[in-house]
Amino acid sequence: MTERAEVLTLLAVGHEHGTGDLARTALDGVSLTVLEGELVAVMGASGSGKSTLLAIAGGLTTPTAGHVQVDGTWLADLSAAEVARVRRRSVGFVFQQFNLVSTLTAAENVALPLELDGIGTRAARRAADDALATLGLSGRGRAFPAELSGGEQQRVAIARALVGSRRLVLADEPTGALDSSTGDEVMGLLRERVDAGAAGLLVTHDARHAAWADRIVFLRDGRLVDESAPRGPESLLTPEAR
Repeated sequence: MTERAEVLTLLAVGHEHGTGDLARTALDGVSLTVLEGELVAVMGASGSGKSTLLAIAGGLTTPTAGHVQVDGTWLADLSAAEVARVRRRSVGFVFQQFNLVSTLTAAENVALPLELDGIGTRAARRAADDALATLGLSGRGRAFPAELSGGEQQRVAIARALVGSRRLVLADEPTGALDSSTGDEVMGLLRERVDAGAAGLLVTHDARHAAWADRIVFLRDGRLVDESAPRGPESLLTPEAR
């Protein structure tokens, strides 16, 4: 069996908000590895550090302790501009609120990160059209976000996250603004892309959606306190499991 590469590595990562007497620990000594072809779900109560973990994994926030490796590159060795380049090329973000640019069409939204990375407009648009087609949105590339349903907007956001050669997908409550049927569809799409070779880190409150993952880790007060296979993830939410 071929050994799978580590796409995301967190080593003893810590983060504090504020300084001095006002300092608050958001993450405390978190170590986590996500392999290619693996989807890991992160669960925990509000304020447990889930969003901070995702922001650090994607290079949006610098940890105050520990180290982060994305697609073979240690972020601490890079300048801010180099971290931004890794983020554009290797990391795709999917958010609950989609974060689409309202004045751009679906295809333009998907092509935007490629164009920001210096790829020509024509090539970027071709890649965007291919990504949209893969997610069942052929013919919708010229539609603006306001002309799309919630499920279609989220699929555009997923296409934007995966376009190009990105190997790490970070999803922060990607189904939170969707009905249950559309949410299941979005989770199926994320699972499909991970099975195709990407690595995925999913933050969710929904145990049913966490069940799509290969592993579930549980955060409490900034620490990883439990890990489980996705069978019966509801048990992670009970006091006994904590």
